[in-house]
Amino acid sequence: MNINFKKYLLRTTASLDCKETEVIQSLWSGYGKISRYTLESALYDTVVVKNISLNNNQEHPRGWNTDIGHNRKVTSYEVETHWYKKWSTLCNDNCKIPTFIGSYKEANDQWIILEDLDTEFPERKNQITLQEIKACLQWLANFHATFLNQKPNDLWPIGTYWHLDTRPDEFEKIEHEELKAKAHLIDEQLNNCKYQTIVHGDAKLANFCFSKDKQNMPSVAAVDFQYVGGGCGMKDMAYFLSSCLSGDELKTYEKELLDFYFSNLKNTPIQNIDYNNLENEWRIMYPIACADFTRFLLGWMPNHQKVNPYQLNVLSYVLKQF
Repeated sequence: MNINFKKYLLRTTASLDCKETEVIQSLWSGYGKISRYTLESALYDTVVVKNISLNNNQEHPRGWNTDIGHNRKVTSYEVETHWYKKWSTLCNDNCKIPTFIGSYKEANDQWIILEDLDTEFPERKNQITLQEIKACLQWLANFHATFLNQKPNDLWPIGTYWHLDTRPDEFEKIEHEELKAKAHLIDEQLNNCKYQTIVHGDAKLANFCFSKDKQNMPSVAAVDFQYVGGGCGMKDMAYFLSSCLSGDELKTYEKELLDFYFSNLKNTPIQNIDYNNLENEWRIMYPIACADFTRFLLGWMPNHQKVNPYQLNVLSYVLKQF
Protein backbone atom coordinates (compact mmCIF):
# COMPACT_ATOMS: atom_id res chain seq x y z
CA MET A 1 0.00 0.00 0.00
CA ASN A 2 1.24 3.49 -0.83
CA ILE A 3 2.42 4.90 2.50
CA ASN A 4 1.16 8.43 1.83
CA PHE A 5 -2.27 7.16 0.83
CA LYS A 6 -2.38 5.02 3.96
CA LYS A 7 -1.68 8.08 6.10
CA TYR A 8 -4.45 9.97 4.29
CA LEU A 9 -6.91 7.10 4.72
CA LEU A 10 -6.19 6.77 8.45
CA ARG A 11 -6.48 10.50 9.00
CA THR A 12 -9.67 10.85 6.95
CA THR A 13 -11.46 7.97 8.65
CA ALA A 14 -10.01 8.59 12.13
CA SER A 15 -8.67 5.03 12.04
CA LEU A 16 -5.80 3.52 14.03
CA ASP A 17 -4.93 1.07 11.27
CA CYS A 18 -6.24 -0.33 7.98
CA LYS A 19 -5.92 -3.47 5.92
CA GLU A 20 -6.89 -4.32 2.37
CA THR A 21 -9.04 -7.42 2.87
CA GLU A 22 -10.61 -7.99 -0.56
CA VAL A 23 -10.08 -7.00 -4.18
CA ILE A 24 -13.64 -6.53 -5.37
CA GLN A 25 -12.76 -6.14 -9.03
CA SER A 26 -10.12 -4.91 -11.44
CA LEU A 27 -10.83 -1.74 -13.39
CA TRP A 28 -11.48 -1.97 -17.12
CA SER A 29 -8.35 -2.23 -19.29
CA GLY A 30 -6.04 -2.65 -16.29
CA TYR A 31 -6.41 0.87 -14.89
CA GLY A 32 -6.35 -0.25 -11.26
CA LYS A 33 -8.68 -1.98 -8.84
CA ILE A 34 -11.54 -1.58 -6.40
CA SER A 35 -10.81 -2.96 -2.93
CA ARG A 36 -12.44 -3.29 0.46
CA TYR A 37 -10.45 -2.07 3.46
CA THR A 38 -11.09 -3.00 7.07
CA LEU A 39 -10.47 -0.17 9.53
CA GLU A 40 -9.52 -0.31 13.19
CA SER A 41 -11.33 1.88 15.75
CA ALA A 42 -12.60 4.15 12.98
CA LEU A 43 -15.70 6.03 11.90
CA TYR A 44 -16.43 3.12 9.54
CA ASP A 45 -15.85 -0.61 9.92
CA THR A 46 -15.01 -0.92 6.24
CA VAL A 47 -14.63 1.35 3.23
CA VAL A 48 -14.34 0.75 -0.50
CA VAL A 49 -11.34 2.27 -2.26
CA LYS A 50 -11.08 2.81 -6.00
CA ASN A 51 -7.36 2.87 -6.81
CA ILE A 52 -6.69 4.27 -10.29
CA SER A 53 -3.36 4.03 -12.10
CA LEU A 54 -3.18 6.35 -15.11
CA ASN A 55 0.00 5.07 -16.73
CA ASN A 56 -0.61 4.64 -20.46
CA ASN A 57 0.46 1.00 -20.69
CA GLN A 58 -2.89 -0.74 -20.42
CA GLU A 59 -4.22 -3.40 -22.78
CA HIS A 60 -7.86 -3.12 -23.82
CA PRO A 61 -9.57 -6.53 -23.85
CA ARG A 62 -10.89 -5.86 -27.35
CA GLY A 63 -7.83 -4.11 -28.75
CA TRP A 64 -9.03 -0.51 -28.40
CA ASN A 65 -5.91 0.63 -26.51
CA THR A 66 -5.38 3.94 -28.32
CA ASP A 67 -4.40 7.41 -27.12
CA ILE A 68 -8.01 8.47 -27.64
CA GLY A 69 -9.16 5.65 -25.39
CA HIS A 70 -6.52 6.43 -22.75
CA ASN A 71 -7.37 10.15 -22.69
CA ARG A 72 -11.08 9.30 -22.41
CA LYS A 73 -10.28 7.12 -19.39
CA VAL A 74 -8.18 9.86 -17.77
CA THR A 75 -11.03 12.33 -18.18
CA SER A 76 -13.55 9.78 -16.89
CA TYR A 77 -11.75 9.41 -13.56
CA GLU A 78 -11.42 13.19 -13.22
CA VAL A 79 -15.15 13.46 -13.84
CA GLU A 80 -15.92 10.75 -11.30
CA THR A 81 -13.88 12.53 -8.64
CA HIS A 82 -15.68 15.82 -9.38
CA TRP A 83 -18.99 13.98 -9.20
CA TYR A 84 -18.37 12.62 -5.74
CA LYS A 85 -16.85 15.86 -4.43
CA LYS A 86 -19.33 18.38 -5.81
CA TRP A 87 -22.54 16.62 -6.85
CA SER A 88 -23.10 13.42 -4.90
CA THR A 89 -24.61 15.08 -1.82
CA LEU A 90 -27.64 16.04 -3.94
CA CYS A 91 -28.62 12.37 -4.20
CA ASN A 92 -31.08 11.23 -1.53
CA ASP A 93 -32.24 7.77 -0.47
CA ASN A 94 -34.48 7.54 -3.53
CA CYS A 95 -31.40 7.58 -5.75
CA LYS A 96 -28.88 6.19 -3.28
CA ILE A 97 -25.17 6.20 -4.09
CA PRO A 98 -22.14 5.54 -1.86
CA THR A 99 -21.22 8.41 0.43
CA PHE A 100 -17.99 10.13 -0.61
CA ILE A 101 -15.36 9.99 2.15
CA GLY A 102 -12.27 11.39 0.47
CA SER A 103 -9.88 11.35 -2.47
CA TYR A 104 -6.10 11.40 -2.73
CA LYS A 105 -3.76 11.83 -5.71
CA GLU A 106 -0.05 11.24 -6.12
CA ALA A 107 1.68 11.37 -9.53
CA ASN A 108 -0.25 9.04 -11.87
CA ASP A 109 -2.13 7.29 -9.08
CA GLN A 110 -5.31 8.35 -7.39
CA TRP A 111 -7.68 6.90 -4.83
CA ILE A 112 -11.39 7.52 -4.19
CA ILE A 113 -12.65 6.43 -0.75
CA LEU A 114 -16.33 5.54 -0.55
CA GLU A 115 -18.92 4.14 1.80
CA ASP A 116 -19.11 0.34 1.68
CA LEU A 117 -22.63 -0.39 0.43
CA ASP A 118 -22.50 -4.09 1.27
CA THR A 119 -24.14 -3.69 4.68
CA GLU A 120 -27.38 -2.32 3.27
CA PHE A 121 -27.12 -3.44 -0.38
CA PRO A 122 -25.23 -6.75 -0.37
CA GLU A 123 -26.65 -8.36 -3.49
CA ARG A 124 -25.38 -8.12 -7.08
CA LYS A 125 -27.41 -9.58 -9.92
CA ASN A 126 -26.49 -11.40 -13.11
CA GLN A 127 -30.12 -12.19 -13.83
CA ILE A 128 -33.00 -10.03 -12.74
CA THR A 129 -36.76 -10.23 -12.19
CA LEU A 130 -39.28 -7.73 -13.50
CA GLN A 131 -39.74 -6.43 -9.97
CA GLU A 132 -36.00 -5.87 -9.61
CA ILE A 133 -35.88 -4.07 -12.96
CA LYS A 134 -38.62 -1.76 -11.69
CA ALA A 135 -36.56 -1.02 -8.55
CA CYS A 136 -33.75 0.19 -10.81
CA LEU A 137 -36.19 2.24 -12.89
CA GLN A 138 -37.41 3.93 -9.71
CA TRP A 139 -33.79 4.84 -9.00
CA LEU A 140 -33.32 6.23 -12.51
CA ALA A 141 -36.56 8.24 -12.38
CA ASN A 142 -35.56 9.85 -9.09
CA PHE A 143 -32.01 10.47 -10.29
CA HIS A 144 -33.16 12.14 -13.51
CA ALA A 145 -35.74 14.23 -11.65
CA THR A 146 -33.14 15.36 -9.10
CA PHE A 147 -30.87 16.79 -11.79
CA LEU A 148 -33.40 17.94 -14.36
CA ASN A 149 -32.20 21.05 -16.25
CA GLN A 150 -28.99 21.34 -14.21
CA LYS A 151 -25.81 22.29 -16.05
CA PRO A 152 -23.23 19.47 -15.80
CA ASN A 153 -20.39 21.63 -14.53
CA ASP A 154 -17.12 19.67 -14.14
CA LEU A 155 -18.83 16.55 -15.51
CA TRP A 156 -19.00 15.30 -19.10
CA PRO A 157 -20.83 18.00 -21.09
CA ILE A 158 -22.57 15.10 -22.80
CA GLY A 159 -22.72 11.96 -20.67
CA THR A 160 -22.52 8.21 -21.50
CA TYR A 161 -19.45 6.24 -22.44
CA TRP A 162 -20.65 5.68 -26.03
CA HIS A 163 -21.15 9.35 -26.93
CA LEU A 164 -20.37 9.86 -30.62
CA ASP A 165 -17.75 12.59 -30.23
CA THR A 166 -15.70 10.44 -27.85
CA ARG A 167 -15.81 7.34 -30.09
CA PRO A 168 -14.25 8.27 -33.46
CA ASP A 169 -12.39 4.97 -33.81
CA GLU A 170 -15.56 2.94 -33.37
CA PHE A 171 -17.46 5.25 -35.73
CA GLU A 172 -14.96 4.59 -38.51
CA LYS A 173 -15.52 0.84 -38.16
CA ILE A 174 -19.28 1.04 -38.81
CA GLU A 175 -20.21 -0.78 -42.00
CA HIS A 176 -23.89 0.21 -41.97
CA GLU A 177 -23.76 3.03 -44.55
CA GLU A 178 -27.08 4.68 -43.77
CA LEU A 179 -26.36 4.68 -40.05
CA LYS A 180 -22.92 6.13 -40.63
CA ALA A 181 -24.42 8.90 -42.74
CA LYS A 182 -27.10 9.73 -40.17
CA ALA A 183 -25.29 9.07 -36.87
CA HIS A 184 -24.60 12.76 -36.32
CA LEU A 185 -28.27 13.59 -36.88
CA ILE A 186 -29.27 11.06 -34.21
CA ASP A 187 -26.68 12.53 -31.86
CA GLU A 188 -27.90 16.08 -32.50
CA GLN A 189 -31.53 15.08 -31.86
CA LEU A 190 -30.62 13.72 -28.42
CA ASN A 191 -28.36 16.63 -27.55
CA ASN A 192 -30.88 19.28 -28.59
CA CYS A 193 -34.02 17.96 -26.94
CA LYS A 194 -35.61 20.53 -24.65
CA TYR A 195 -35.55 18.54 -21.42
CA GLN A 196 -32.04 17.62 -20.32
CA THR A 197 -30.84 16.13 -17.08
CA ILE A 198 -27.70 14.50 -15.76
CA VAL A 199 -27.41 10.89 -16.84
CA HIS A 200 -25.53 8.14 -15.01
CA GLY A 201 -23.85 7.25 -18.29
CA ASP A 202 -23.14 3.57 -17.53
CA ALA A 203 -26.41 2.45 -15.97
CA LYS A 204 -26.03 -1.28 -16.57
CA LEU A 205 -27.25 -4.03 -14.27
CA ALA A 206 -23.72 -4.65 -12.94
CA ASN A 207 -23.63 -1.10 -11.53
CA PHE A 208 -26.70 -1.56 -9.31
CA CYS A 209 -26.55 -3.00 -5.78
CA PHE A 210 -29.67 -4.57 -4.24
CA SER A 211 -31.04 -4.96 -0.74
CA LYS A 212 -32.09 -8.40 0.49
CA ASP A 213 -35.84 -7.68 0.65
CA LYS A 214 -37.52 -10.79 -0.79
CA GLN A 215 -41.14 -9.85 -0.05
CA ASN A 216 -41.37 -6.35 -1.49
CA MET A 217 -39.58 -4.43 -4.19
CA PRO A 218 -35.90 -4.25 -3.13
CA SER A 219 -34.06 -1.00 -2.56
CA VAL A 220 -31.16 -0.27 -4.86
CA ALA A 221 -28.06 1.89 -4.96
CA ALA A 222 -25.87 2.70 -7.96
CA VAL A 223 -22.09 2.93 -8.39
CA ASP A 224 -19.54 3.83 -11.10
CA PHE A 225 -19.91 7.45 -12.19
CA GLN A 226 -17.08 7.76 -14.70
CA TYR A 227 -19.40 8.81 -17.52
CA VAL A 228 -21.91 10.94 -15.65
CA GLY A 229 -22.88 14.08 -17.53
CA GLY A 230 -25.53 16.01 -19.36
CA GLY A 231 -28.12 14.40 -21.59
CA CYS A 232 -31.59 13.06 -22.22
CA GLY A 233 -32.68 10.62 -19.52
CA MET A 234 -33.70 8.11 -22.18
CA LYS A 235 -30.02 7.34 -22.80
CA ASP A 236 -29.87 5.65 -19.39
CA MET A 237 -33.19 3.93 -19.99
CA ALA A 238 -32.23 2.52 -23.39
CA TYR A 239 -28.90 1.29 -22.08
CA PHE A 240 -30.22 -0.17 -18.82
CA LEU A 241 -33.06 -2.11 -20.40
CA SER A 242 -30.73 -3.53 -23.03
CA SER A 243 -28.34 -4.62 -20.27
CA CYS A 244 -30.87 -6.95 -18.63
CA LEU A 245 -33.44 -7.90 -21.29
CA SER A 246 -33.14 -9.83 -24.54
CA GLY A 247 -34.73 -8.59 -27.73
CA ASP A 248 -37.75 -10.83 -27.20
CA GLU A 249 -38.10 -9.63 -23.60
CA LEU A 250 -37.88 -6.01 -24.71
CA LYS A 251 -40.66 -6.65 -27.21
CA THR A 252 -42.82 -8.09 -24.41
CA TYR A 253 -42.06 -5.74 -21.50
CA GLU A 254 -40.73 -2.49 -22.94
CA LYS A 255 -44.03 -0.58 -22.89
CA GLU A 256 -44.87 -1.71 -19.34
CA LEU A 257 -41.43 -0.68 -18.09
CA LEU A 258 -41.46 2.69 -19.84
CA ASP A 259 -44.92 3.37 -18.38
CA PHE A 260 -43.60 2.44 -14.95
CA TYR A 261 -40.59 4.76 -15.30
CA PHE A 262 -42.72 7.72 -16.37
CA SER A 263 -45.25 7.04 -13.60
CA ASN A 264 -42.42 7.28 -11.09
CA LEU A 265 -40.96 10.35 -12.77
CA LYS A 266 -44.35 12.04 -12.51
CA ASN A 267 -44.50 11.32 -8.76
CA THR A 268 -41.17 13.03 -8.05
CA PRO A 269 -41.13 16.67 -6.89
CA ILE A 270 -40.18 18.21 -10.25
CA GLN A 271 -40.19 22.00 -9.98
CA ASN A 272 -41.38 24.37 -12.74
CA ILE A 273 -41.57 21.65 -15.38
CA ASP A 274 -44.50 20.78 -17.65
CA TYR A 275 -44.45 17.06 -16.97
CA ASN A 276 -46.68 16.14 -19.92
CA ASN A 277 -44.37 17.90 -22.36
CA LEU A 278 -41.38 16.21 -20.76
CA GLU A 279 -42.93 12.77 -21.05
CA ASN A 280 -44.04 13.34 -24.64
CA GLU A 281 -40.57 14.43 -25.68
CA TRP A 282 -38.72 11.66 -23.87
CA ARG A 283 -41.01 8.94 -25.23
CA ILE A 284 -40.05 10.15 -28.71
CA MET A 285 -36.39 10.19 -27.66
CA TYR A 286 -36.38 6.62 -26.32
CA PRO A 287 -36.06 4.76 -29.66
CA ILE A 288 -33.56 7.40 -30.80
CA ALA A 289 -31.46 6.67 -27.71
CA CYS A 290 -31.70 2.94 -28.51
CA ALA A 291 -30.47 3.63 -32.03
CA ASP A 292 -27.61 5.73 -30.70
CA PHE A 293 -26.37 2.89 -28.50
CA THR A 294 -26.75 0.40 -31.36
CA ARG A 295 -24.57 2.76 -33.44
CA PHE A 296 -21.81 2.37 -30.87
CA LEU A 297 -22.13 -1.42 -30.78
CA LEU A 298 -22.02 -1.74 -34.57
CA GLY A 299 -18.64 -0.01 -34.53
CA TRP A 300 -17.27 -1.55 -31.34
CA MET A 301 -18.50 -5.15 -31.48
CA PRO A 302 -21.10 -5.77 -34.21
CA ASN A 303 -21.65 -9.39 -33.17
CA HIS A 304 -22.60 -8.40 -29.61
CA GLN A 305 -25.74 -10.09 -28.27
CA LYS A 306 -27.37 -6.68 -27.81
CA VAL A 307 -27.30 -6.22 -31.58
CA ASN A 308 -30.44 -8.35 -31.90
CA PRO A 309 -33.30 -8.27 -34.42
CA TYR A 310 -35.46 -6.17 -32.11
CA GLN A 311 -32.84 -3.45 -31.70
CA LEU A 312 -32.06 -3.52 -35.42
CA ASN A 313 -35.76 -3.01 -36.14
CA VAL A 314 -35.74 0.00 -33.79
CA LEU A 315 -32.66 1.32 -35.60
CA SER A 316 -34.39 0.92 -38.97
CA TYR A 317 -37.48 2.76 -37.64
CA VAL A 318 -35.34 5.67 -36.38
CA LEU A 319 -33.27 5.97 -39.54
CA LYS A 320 -36.45 6.42 -41.58
CA GLN A 321 -37.19 9.56 -39.54
CA PHE A 322 -34.04 11.34 -40.75
